[in-house]
Amino acid sequence: MSQMRGPAAAGSPGPVRRRGAPPEVRAWAQALGAAVAGIVTMIVVAALGLWAAGAADLPGGAFPSVVAATVLVAAGGSVGLAGDVGGLAQADAALDVVPLSVTLAGALVTAVVFLLPLRHRAVAGTGELLARVARTAVCWLVLLLLLTLAARHSFRISVGNALADRLGAELGATPAIGFRADVPATLGAGLLWILAVLALTFLVSRRAPLSPGLLRFQDSVRPPAFAMLVTLLCYVAIGLVIGIVELITEDRPAETFAVLFLGLPNLAWMALGIGTGGAWAGHVDKAIGLPLPHVLDQVLRAHGKRTLDLGALARYDGRAWLLVAVAAVVLLAAAFTAAVRSPARRPAWRHAVEMAVALALTLLAVGLLTRISAHYGLSLMGIGDLSGDLGGEVTLEPQLLRLVGAGLAWGLVTGFLGALPARRVRHPGEVEKP
Repeated sequence: MSQMRGPAAAGSPGPVRRRGAPPEVRAWAQALGAAVAGIVTMIVVAALGLWAAGAADLPGGAFPSVVAATVLVAAGGSVGLAGDVGGLAQADAALDVVPLSVTLAGALVTAVVFLLPLRHRAVAGTGELLARVARTAVCWLVLLLLLTLAARHSFRISVGNALADRLGAELGATPAIGFRADVPATLGAGLLWILAVLALTFLVSRRAPLSPGLLRFQDSVRPPAFAMLVTLLCYVAIGLVIGIVELITEDRPAETFAVLFLGLPNLAWMALGIGTGGAWAGHVDKAIGLPLPHVLDQVLRAHGKRTLDLGALARYDGRAWLLVAVAAVVLLAAAFTAAVRSPARRPAWRHAVEMAVALALTLLAVGLLTRISAHYGLSLMGIGDLSGDLGGEVTLEPQLLRLVGAGLAWGLVTGFLGALPARRVRHPGEVEKP
C-alpha cells in the first residue's frame, strides 16, 4: 500500500517551517524603523516648540513648512532665506542656529531603535555592521528628501507704515521673504549627521557590538565617551528642572516652553562651557524671535561684541559662580563613572588623560553647535529699517581655543580625582577574590 504524502497524510504532520520575512527584508525594515522613529520624534519636538513660539499663527498655512525646515536644520540641513521685494526694495536675511532640543531627541531615539536588533550580541562582522549603517543612512536620506519638498514658503511683510505700504504696493515693491531647503547641501550634511550619530552610538554604548578588530579599543574609548554623554544629559536634565520651575513661577510660560523644546541643550551646554572657564563672544541688537535668558540678553545687548564668560555673567548675577560648582560635581561624577567602567588596575594618570581628551573634544563640539548668526534687514528706495522692528541682529561665536583649553585642564583634574575612589569599587568583568 502506498503511503500518503503531504499535509493530507493523517498522523504525520511532517516538519514545521516558520514563515517570515526574508533576512534582507527584515534588515531594511529595521533600518526604516530607526530612521522613521528619529524623524517622527524630531517633527513632534519641533512642532511643540514652534507652536509655543507662536508659529502656528503664521499666515498662509506656513506651520507645516516651518516645522519641516526646523527638522532639516536640526539634522544638519541647509534652509536658505530669500527676499522678493521688487526692483525698488531690498531685503537681506540669514539665520544660522541649530535647535539642539530637536537634534538631541532625534539622535537619541534613532540610536536606541537602531541598537534594538543588536542588543544581545557582543561581536558582529564588519560587513554586517557597515551594511546596517548603510541601509539606515539610505532610509534617512529618503525621509530628508521628502521633508525638503515641504520646507518652502514665502511671507508678505508689512513695513508698519501705512504710507510706505501704499507706496510699495503702487510701485510693485511689496516686500516678501521666503525660505527654501537647499537639497544637495541638506542631503550631504544629513548623510554626515546620521553617520556621526551611528558612529557615536557604537562609541558610547556597551550594548553595541563591534567587529573583532575593534574590540581592543573599547576599554580605552567607550568609558570616557559614555562619561561625556552622561555629562551632557545631566546638564540637559538640570536645565529641564530649571525650565519647569520657571514654567510654574514665571509669567512667560509660552516662551519658556519654546526654549525647552527648541533650544534647551544650547543653553545647558553653554553653561557647561562657561562653568569650566570657556567663553563665547557676541552681540544682540534685536532678538528676531530668538528668546534668550535675561542675563544673557543683558550681557550681549551692548555696543560692539561682548565676551560671554563667568566674569561677565557674575557682574549681572552673582549666582553665575554656581556654574563652577555644578561643573565640578557633574564632571567628578562622570570621571568616576568612566573609571568604574574601565578595566581594574588602570593607573589614575591614564584616566586623567582620557578624560581630558574626551572633555576637550566635547567642549569643541559644544562650541561649534551653539553658535548663532541671525540678522534681518529691509529697505525701500534706500530707506532702511522703515519701522523699528524690521532690522536686527544676534551673533554668538565660541572662543574655541579657550573651550578646548578649559576641557583639557578640567579633564585632567577631574579624571585623576574621579579615578581614586573608583579603585575601591568592583569593575565590570573583575572576579572577586575568595
